[in-house]
Amino acid sequence: MGTAVRRVEDPELIRGHATYVDNIVPPGTLHCVFVRSPLAHARLDTVDVAKAREAPGVVAVLTGDDMGGIPDHRPFMVLNDACARPLLARGKVRFVGDMVAAVIATTRAEAVDAAELVEIDYDPLEPVVDPEAALADGAPLQFEELGSNLAAGFRDPDDVRPLDDADVVVRARIVNQRLAVAPMEGNAVTAAPGGADEPYDMTVHVSTQMPHGLRGQVAAQWGWDTERVRVVAPHVGGGFGGKAGLAPEHAVVIEAARQLGRAVTWTETRSENLTAMPHGRGQVQYGELGLRRDGTIVGLRARVVGDSGAYAGFGGALTLGPTRNMAQGVYRIPEIAYDGAAVLTTTTPMGAFRGAGRPEAAAMVERLVDMAARELAMDPAELRRKNFLQPEEFPLTTRTGSLYDSGDYGHALDVALRESGYEALRHEQAQRRERGDRVALGIGLAVYVEVTAGGGGGEYGSVSVDADGGATVSVGTSAHGQGHATSFAMIVADRLGVPMEQVRFVQSDTAAVPRGGGTGGSRSLQLAGSSVLVAADTVLERAKQVVATALEADVDDITATDGGLGVAGVPDRALTWREIAAAADGQGVSLSEARDETQPGATYPFGAHVSVVEVDLDTGRVTPVRHVAVDDCGTVLNPTLVAGQQHGGLAQGISQALWEGFSYDADGNPTSGTFAAYLLPTAAEVPMYEASSTETPTPYNPLGAKGIGEAATIGSTPAVQNAVVDALAPLGVRHVDMPLTPDRVWRAIRDAEAGTPADPWTEPPAFFADLPVRGASADPEAAAVDV
Repeated sequence: MGTAVRRVEDPELIRGHATYVDNIVPPGTLHCVFVRSPLAHARLDTVDVAKAREAPGVVAVLTGDDMGGIPDHRPFMVLNDACARPLLARGKVRFVGDMVAAVIATTRAEAVDAAELVEIDYDPLEPVVDPEAALADGAPLQFEELGSNLAAGFRDPDDVRPLDDADVVVRARIVNQRLAVAPMEGNAVTAAPGGADEPYDMTVHVSTQMPHGLRGQVAAQWGWDTERVRVVAPHVGGGFGGKAGLAPEHAVVIEAARQLGRAVTWTETRSENLTAMPHGRGQVQYGELGLRRDGTIVGLRARVVGDSGAYAGFGGALTLGPTRNMAQGVYRIPEIAYDGAAVLTTTTPMGAFRGAGRPEAAAMVERLVDMAARELAMDPAELRRKNFLQPEEFPLTTRTGSLYDSGDYGHALDVALRESGYEALRHEQAQRRERGDRVALGIGLAVYVEVTAGGGGGEYGSVSVDADGGATVSVGTSAHGQGHATSFAMIVADRLGVPMEQVRFVQSDTAAVPRGGGTGGSRSLQLAGSSVLVAADTVLERAKQVVATALEADVDDITATDGGLGVAGVPDRALTWREIAAAADGQGVSLSEARDETQPGATYPFGAHVSVVEVDLDTGRVTPVRHVAVDDCGTVLNPTLVAGQQHGGLAQGISQALWEGFSYDADGNPTSGTFAAYLLPTAAEVPMYEASSTETPTPYNPLGAKGIGEAATIGSTPAVQNAVVDALAPLGVRHVDMPLTPDRVWRAIRDAEAGTPADPWTEPPAFFADLPVRGASADPEAAAVDV
C-alpha cells in the first residue's frame, strides 16, 4: 500500500481561487445562445431570423445555411458515418434540444432576448423514444435514406449454442436505464481567433477531458495545421465521459469566432446540460445463463439493444464493444453468444458515462448469477466462488477476446464478506423473516472485472529539474478532480528527493504540453505515471553523473541526501538540487527527459461489493444501510486518492440503482430535464462507505498500477440491485428494474403478495435474427472505448 499524502490541488479549489472557462472570458467577448428545438422529430420549413438580427446588441444570427462550408459533426468515435450531425439543424430536427440557430450578441442577456425572436416553422413528425420500438416495422426513421433505425449491429453465428448443455437456465430482460452525466460544471467554451501575426489561428479555452484530442478534431474540422490551434482546459468541474471530444456546440462557437473575427463564448445552462450533453448507459439486455445442477456455469447468451439516441451517438457503440468484451465477467464461462444492436431514437445522443459499457456488462452478468443462486438454492457467494477464474490462469483471453492481465477475485470477495460480517447479516435477515418484519433486510453481492487504458498505447510525461532546485512534471493527461498533481508529484519526489511542494505540475495546455491522450478510461496513472517514473529515473541517473563529475567521485558512490545528491558516507561532499542544476548547465548536461511509455495492452481492475439495504414492504421505500467496497486497482500509490475515487464512484453507482434515470414521454419530451425531476442524491441519502483495497499488480507497467476511476461505479450498482431483490425474494420477486424507486418496488411487492409476481423474461424481438453475422459485414471495431 502506498503513502496517504494529502492532495496538493485542493487549497486552490476550496479557497475559491480555481479558474474555470466561464471565469476567464476576456473583455469584448461576444456571447452565444442557442435556439433549440422544442420537438423531438420535425421537418424544418422556415427559420426566420430577421427580427433577431435587428435586436439590440446582436452581432450575428447563424443557421444551418451559414455552416455550409464546415463538415458535419462527427464525434471522436463514429458509429455510423451516414448519421453525421449538422452543426445547426438542416432539413430536420431529431431530438428535443437539437440546435437550430445560434444568436451572437455583446451580452448574454441580449442574446437570450434575441433568441426569443427567432421564428421557426416546424412540420411535426412522429417520434420514437424506445430503441426496441425504433426497429419495429413502420417505425419513424431518423434518416430515411438508411431505410432503418439500425445504426450498427451484429449477431453470432447460429452454431454458437451456449445453453445446450445446461440443466438450468435463468433468463431476464434487464433494463440499464439512460442516465444524464450531470457534472457540476456543464459544457463551456471560449474561442478566440488569432491575427495574421499571431502564432495560432484559433485559441480555445474549453472544459474538456482531452485537450489534445479536441485540438486534433478542431484542426481536422477546419483544415488548420494542428500546431496552429491552441486548446487550454483550465479547471474542469467534472467530466465522467461527457466531456470527451469536440461537442457540436463547441464547433458552432469556434465557427462563429472564425466568421466574425472576434472571441465568442458559451456556457450551457443546467437544463441544456441535462437535455443536450450526451447521455450514458441506455441498454435493454436479454440475458440467459445456463448452469449444471451443481452450480457450474456452462454458457451465456446475451442479446442487447443499445440506445444510440439521435445522430447515432457513439454511446450505442458501447453495446457492440465494451459491453460485449466484458460479458464474461469474473467467471469461467465456456461458451458465450452475444448479439448487439445500436439503434437510433429521437432522443438526446448517447455517449459515455463513468464506466462506458463496462457497468452495463457487470450489471447483466451479476443479476443473472444472483438469479441462478436463487434457482439452485445456493448462497450467492458460494456460487460465485465456484465459478471464479483463478489467479494462476492469468494472463487469460476470455471467450469475447479480452486479455485479462491479472486477478484474484476470490480474495477480494473474501475480504468483502469479512468486512461486511456477511454471516451475521444473513443471520439477522433470517431472524427478521421469521418475525415477519415489514422492513425487510436485503444483502446484495457483486463481483466485477473491468477494463482500463483500453487498447494499451502510451502517454506523454516529462520531468525537468529547474534552476531553483525544484522540478517540473508535465503530462498529456488532463485532470478534472482525480488528484493528478498529487500523484505525479509523489512519483517525482520519491525518485529525486525533491520536496513535493517544490514540484510544479503542467497539464491541459497544448502550447505547454506537446501531446497527450487526455483523461478517460481510467488510464492516467498507469500510462502517464509510468512515463513520469521512467523520465524521473533517467534524470536521476544523469544527475548522479553530474554530481560525480563535480565532486570527482565514482558515480556508483553517489546517493540521495537531504535535498540533493552526494557521496555515500561523506556528509560534507554533497550538492543540493539547485547546485546540481547549475553544475549540469555548466557541464552541458540536460536534466530534462520526456517519455511516451507504453504498455502491451489494457489492464483489468476488479473487486467485490456487499450492499445492505432495508426495504419497507408497505411503501416500497429502499434505504441503503451499508456499502462495503473492496476494489483492486493493482499497486496503490496513494490510498487517499484511491478512496476518493471509490467514494465518488459509489455515489454514482448507488444512485443509478436507486434514484437516477432520464426519461421521455411518448412525444419525445424530456420529463426529467431539471434537478427537480432528475434525482441526484445528497449526503443524506447515501450510506457511509466502507471502502478498502486489495492489491494485485499488473505486469504491464513499472508501477504495477491499474485504473480506479470507474471501478466502484461498476461494482456498486448490481450489488444494490441484488440487495433489493434479495429483500423481496421470499415474496417470489425475481427481478426489479432500475431505478428502484418506491413506486416500482411497491408495485413489485403488491403483485407478488397478490400471487402474481412479474415474470422477468420476455422473448427478445425478432429483429435480432435479422442482424448480420459477426464478421460478415463491416462492424464497428469491438474494442474497449477509452472514455
